[in-house]
Amino acid sequence: MFNRKFQLASGKVVVARPSKIPLISLLMIVLIAIALQVTKFSFTTLLLNGHQFFVILRGMLPPNLKFLPRIWQPLFDTIKMSFLGSLLGALLAVPLALLAANNIVRSKWIAGFFKFFLSILRTLPTIVVALIATFIFGLGTMAGTIAIFMFTVSYVGKLTYEQIEALDMGTFEALESLGLTRLQAFRYGVMPQILPTYLSTTLFSFEGNLRYAAILGYVGAGGLGIILSEQLGWRDYANVGMILTVLIVTVSLIEWLSQTARRKLQ
Repeated sequence: MFNRKFQLASGKVVVARPSKIPLISLLMIVLIAIALQVTKFSFTTLLLNGHQFFVILRGMLPPNLKFLPRIWQPLFDTIKMSFLGSLLGALLAVPLALLAANNIVRSKWIAGFFKFFLSILRTLPTIVVALIATFIFGLGTMAGTIAIFMFTVSYVGKLTYEQIEALDMGTFEALESLGLTRLQAFRYGVMPQILPTYLSTTLFSFEGNLRYAAILGYVGAGGLGIILSEQLGWRDYANVGMILTVLIVTVSLIEWLSQTARRKLQ
């Protein structure tokens, strides 16, 4: 806690600053204690009932292969929701990112407005957006697609405008000085620089959206979530195991394809 002095061989005295590790450790312990109180987390309950998790897990094994034919259509719905929502969201994210970038748009008010707009979209939980969309568009994949679309716009848009603002704008300014419009200068001077990262971000977003789409069925937004909620409600864990197995294999395959594509873009 106190400064310590060390004398070097040269005779110079060096003062070592006190370590902040004890203070940080104490602060972390206090914060953890507060979090346990606020969340009402109980280690006793965990020890007494934690084994139930393994009871349910054993019920899922082995998965019920006879249930597989019922999974294909909801699985395709989940993939379609994720793909379409990601594609449309990524396309709309480009003009929004352009309008939110301070080094592209001269007006700070316009850039600030679109940054605030993207922040609002990111704040809204995807499942809440899906629930609202079911009231507007009805039950089904349309609501799920809208929810994924809005999340993708906010996620890809934020990362894209941050990348634009971090660029060296020399090429952009040179093209403008040659008589090109700001939009043309953006197309030829900025877009080629951000395209690999933009495509990589879009693919990464698609990976995550596939997992989100599987949950959205809980609020009636279509996909695997509907039959997953149904089978959990009936406590038919063997069918649940089959659903999760198919979902894990599908997500793993798409993630592998996405990672392969992203490596080629780098």
